[in-house]
Amino acid sequence: MRVIAGSARGRKLKTLEGLDVRPTTDKVKEAIFSAIQFELPGAVVLDLFAGSGQMGIEALSRGADQAVFVDRSVRSLGVTRENLTAVQLLDRAQLHQVDAVSFLQTGDSLFDIAILDPPYRQGWHVKLFPFLESRMRTGGIVICEHETGLKLPETAGTLHLEKQRKYGAITVTTYVCRRGET
Repeated sequence: MRVIAGSARGRKLKTLEGLDVRPTTDKVKEAIFSAIQFELPGAVVLDLFAGSGQMGIEALSRGADQAVFVDRSVRSLGVTRENLTAVQLLDRAQLHQVDAVSFLQTGDSLFDIAILDPPYRQGWHVKLFPFLESRMRTGGIVICEHETGLKLPETAGTLHLEKQRKYGAITVTTYVCRRGET
């Protein structure tokens, strides 16, 4: 696993071992970041279910101002901290060891981009949308990585499905926050 582009380009990242971990492939990561490349400079990014932190680190490397990494696993956040330190981006990161719903319910920070890659087949996306929409800036982008075949709603409050791309067993669904639009 490596950083694909930006200030930390080519740097290798540590990953977590085990069956519960599914690092995003370089192909999918490149597709995601190519699609949002112009929204990244200056953005505040949420990496929910951070794992090793590779998605938030990629965002920081490509110009995001700040990334917030959330994972309930102390082991995951330990690897994320090691990776951020190795690529010299720790000063632009916040790490929170808490479950996703609790984080979204208790904070008040707003995000320009949120990246969700929760465990598959547990219904996390739909559970999180009601909490996530209030934490997104108008025009904010929510990127959902999930198993192909999972049907996500066209709208979830102010979140509107913008596009969906399939990459074999993985699908990436993108929503835009359209608060105040009619």
